Amino acid sequence: MTRVPGDDADDYELAFHNAQIELVKFQKHVIKHGQKVVVIFEGRDAAGKDGTIKRIVEHLSPRETRVVAQGVPSDRDRKAWYFQRYVEHLPIAGETVLFNRSWYNRAGVERVMGFCTKHEYEEFMKTVPMFEQLLVHCGFKFIKYYLDISREEQERRLKRRRKDPLRQWKMSPIDAKAPKHWEHYSEARDAMLTRTNGELSPWIVVRADDKRAARLNVIRDLLSRCEFHGKNRHNELPDTNLVFPFNEKHFKNGMIAE
Repeated sequence: MTRVPGDDADDYELAFHNAQIELVKFQKHVIKHGQKVVVIFEGRDAAGKDGTIKRIVEHLSPRETRVVAQGVPSDRDRKAWYFQRYVEHLPIAGETVLFNRSWYNRAGVERVMGFCTKHEYEEFMKTVPMFEQLLVHCGFKFIKYYLDISREEQERRLKRRRKDPLRQWKMSPIDAKAPKHWEHYSEARDAMLTRTNGELSPWIVVRADDKRAARLNVIRDLLSRCEFHGKNRHNELPDTNLVFPFNEKHFKNGMIAE
């Protein structure tokens, strides 16, 4: 089992430094071989998506790396094929694109807050596996993470956002309502993970109450799923108690927050 140093900041930063070196090697391989990499980050409000993505791209080439965080859909977006506004952000050869929330908004926020109809939701849930299978068959390297946190940890982080003037930009009206809809988001999460988990595009669950451990182990997991020239075969593997492929049994054994 991988040990993530708890209070030893030097050990932690050294581990992160080594992991980021491997990320740079990975990107060089992606660029050289014209690969197209898509990484999706989903999770509850305040689950740590922003910070995790920031540490992943910190030392990558900005020319071949893009972070996509879509805003509220426009009137034109609402009239278009649902996936259309996401397709335009997919990587070309040699690029890596990280989605900070993605088309799975429809399975989470839109479902819980009533921003889509029941028909639109069901259509999405039926078609998204086909859409992702098409991406994989067309040569995209496709990885999707769900960052999971406890109810207590979410409340603590949202409270900190409200009080910290440097973090208040993260606080949206939707975030403010998140604690009241905890159970509804749990139901939406469970349905999303169960119905959209596939052999070609499986969900990887991240237990993210500990931000530092989550960020480091996501990077280690990402590296473990990719082959690239110069890969350190002796590099640390992710802690499988923190990052693991989704299985329905995790709803019952405590690996996913209730």
